[in-house]
Amino acid sequence: MTSCDVLVVGGGIAGCAAALRAADLGADVTLVLKDTLGESNTSWAQGGIVGLPPASYGDSPELLAADIEAAGAGLCRPEAVRLLAQEGPALCREFLWKRLGVPFDLGADGEPEPTAEAAHSARRIFHARDFTGQAIQDALSEAVKAHGRIRILEGRMLVDLLTTPHHGRDPRGVYDPIRVWGAYLLDSDKQVHRVRAARTILATGGLGYLYLHTSNPAGATGDGLAAAYRATARIVNCEYIQFHPTTLYVPHKPRTLLTEALRGEGAHLLNRRGERFMTKYAPEAMELAPRDIVSRAIFQEMASTGDSNVFLDLTPVAAKLDLEARFPKVLSVCRAEGFEPLRQPMPVVPAAHYFCGGVAVDLEGRTSLPGLFAVGEVACTGVHGANRLASTSLLEGLLWGYRAAETAVTEGRGSTVPSEAALKAWIPAQGPEAADPLLIEQDWNNVRTTLWNYAGIVRTRARLERARGDMGHLYHRIEAFYREAPLSRPILELRNAVTCARLILKAALLNPESRGCHYRVD
Repeated sequence: MTSCDVLVVGGGIAGCAAALRAADLGADVTLVLKDTLGESNTSWAQGGIVGLPPASYGDSPELLAADIEAAGAGLCRPEAVRLLAQEGPALCREFLWKRLGVPFDLGADGEPEPTAEAAHSARRIFHARDFTGQAIQDALSEAVKAHGRIRILEGRMLVDLLTTPHHGRDPRGVYDPIRVWGAYLLDSDKQVHRVRAARTILATGGLGYLYLHTSNPAGATGDGLAAAYRATARIVNCEYIQFHPTTLYVPHKPRTLLTEALRGEGAHLLNRRGERFMTKYAPEAMELAPRDIVSRAIFQEMASTGDSNVFLDLTPVAAKLDLEARFPKVLSVCRAEGFEPLRQPMPVVPAAHYFCGGVAVDLEGRTSLPGLFAVGEVACTGVHGANRLASTSLLEGLLWGYRAAETAVTEGRGSTVPSEAALKAWIPAQGPEAADPLLIEQDWNNVRTTLWNYAGIVRTRARLERARGDMGHLYHRIEAFYREAPLSRPILELRNAVTCARLILKAALLNPESRGCHYRVD
């Protein structure tokens, strides 16, 4: 058993920012990673992060807040939006650029040169060509490894949060409120270990891999959301799944994101006849409309024509920018699939991209359970409302990771963590049957195709009811198997996935109002 002041589960921008800030404040920090340090959704981000541009660009916190709320379709939490707009860009500049040295692209004045993205009314996006997330993650990872107060545990899968009274040995604890004291973790040898902590910060990322078409890596399986739900934390807004309008469409291969910045710089969406079809759906904003509008427009265009995809034309961007210098990753990805983006439009389709709901938190990242914080995509701060504005999620993870760490350290000082003897060890399953990879793959296919077909870009009550019934049946089968089979990462991820799928379907079914990225045609 390991003990620490602050346990951080997840190593993207939110988790690393939290670990670094807590360690800077003198806390003993344990940072737990599902894979290795550097593997996260953060490293997959291409476009950029909202920064603090020079005054000459005409931006302001008020303008940024207005853009966030406009994209959020009336569901944003005003005080969270104001906080992000007022404090986030300056933190991006001071912490990421000045302290960590993230190599943002610079202008002639030596300052980060901002670019534009859809639904932003000013050029405010800091970028490192088209691999901004990787640049940020690399800088964070180096800082975390160099910090003497951070213990890094790689290859550890979150099994469940460690709570009292549930995991306490004293039966009289049943009268006490639920409190989080760390987590149970599965290591690469399939052994379960406990980490006790005065405060626990979930930074486990999203759940995009639950959908058949997704821009997310295979590790985005909703682990933290499912664990928080099982611990009875309050969960909100699970119906709001944002779909990115443009991922490269290659039949029978995973989707690859083509960054929002391409449309921000002027790329056009075309149908197979070469028409800019956004004139029918958003004639004023065109390709720069919010993501939910563009995704639905593509979906409707594909449905009306029977085509499997639409196209993204980069030639308008090539006419004014050096694409080889500005978007090398995009060009490389397209060319690897046999396309030449400087001469032909790229086939694209929407894909599940970002989870706007999550574990409900306050402005300091506190959840409804004492001792537990949540930051990044696993959390719902209310900033994104019903639809996330491009390039705000990295900033939200940075700001709330920073703030949650400060509060966790302050509140955790003087806490008496339950002793090892006061907590239950993990009791392994007694059944001899190991997880059959073929059965797990089939169950995963059921989850992913069901959510894509019935709880995707366009939804109906009939589809959602059918999906909820199917997922309920699958959930009970998987839960029974989980309690009998030896633990493994595949069975834990599958269990988390079906739990999160049920949360999405229940929320989507209970909400008949179309808003943002939750769209009901009935």
